[in-house]
Amino acid sequence: MHLSLRQLQIFSAIAEAGTTTAAGEAIGLSQSAASAALVELEGLLGLALFDRVGRRLVLNGHGRALLPEARTLLAGMADIERRFSTGRETAAPVRWRVGASTTIGNYLMPGRIADLLEANPQAHVDLVIGNTREVTSAVQHLEVDIGLIEGPCHEPGLEVVGWMEDELAIVFGPRHPLASELRKGASLSQLRQACWLLREPGSGTREVAEQALLPHLHGFAEVLQLGGTEAIKQGAVAGLGLACLSRHAVADLIELGRLQLLTTPLPRLRRRLWVVRHPGKRVPDSLRQLLSLPRQVFADD
Repeated sequence: MHLSLRQLQIFSAIAEAGTTTAAGEAIGLSQSAASAALVELEGLLGLALFDRVGRRLVLNGHGRALLPEARTLLAGMADIERRFSTGRETAAPVRWRVGASTTIGNYLMPGRIADLLEANPQAHVDLVIGNTREVTSAVQHLEVDIGLIEGPCHEPGLEVVGWMEDELAIVFGPRHPLASELRKGASLSQLRQACWLLREPGSGTREVAEQALLPHLHGFAEVLQLGGTEAIKQGAVAGLGLACLSRHAVADLIELGRLQLLTTPLPRLRRRLWVVRHPGKRVPDSLRQLLSLPRQVFADD
């Protein structure tokens, strides 16, 4: 069975007008076309919907049961046409599923989502947070519309472009055993001997921290692996070791005095954040607005 909205529209018009001739005139069809559509609909359902009383068509029990359902569907169709015919993609109802690695998802995206909702109250964003490997896998399997990652993308066949730069900060807590010395700064030797709090392998934060630090330290004397950025922050507050995290992630605890920036002889540590898409996915205007993506990024859309 393959019912169409057009058949239900004709059925509803006949129910209101009482004849196929009047119904056809109301919706711009010939009498024969309206009559043929009704015959086809009744054939699909295997039921008569009207009693034929002289020249009039009067709803029978089946027709009376179908009419409110048909009107509900037609009203929904009209509502969809009204809502999506604004001519402005950024004002139409949208629902995006965005994958974001931990730091981006927790500290950068909430404000951007709020900005989008302010501009388009009909928008909805589902934010899926995981490590870089999980996000790129979700993009690869079309589980999200777009991905935002902190480390290199190792999934084949995906399109990856630079999104924005992020500054890294090395921090420690006042309960660190060497806190009094660290307030004066740390030498390369002290950094090499320190215990470092790091994410799990596969995390973009872990990979970027290693890329930033290992060329200068040539290894970590001790690593305490913690399963998330918040765990690392709280571990640093508790004095478990040093942490190398995005400034966005530690700004709140630095402002509260629960973490302190460590002065080191290392060069300024920065990393690139990346946006990843599957080649089969479009990036429409509202999604560009959410991510502040210029037109030249994924310009084949």
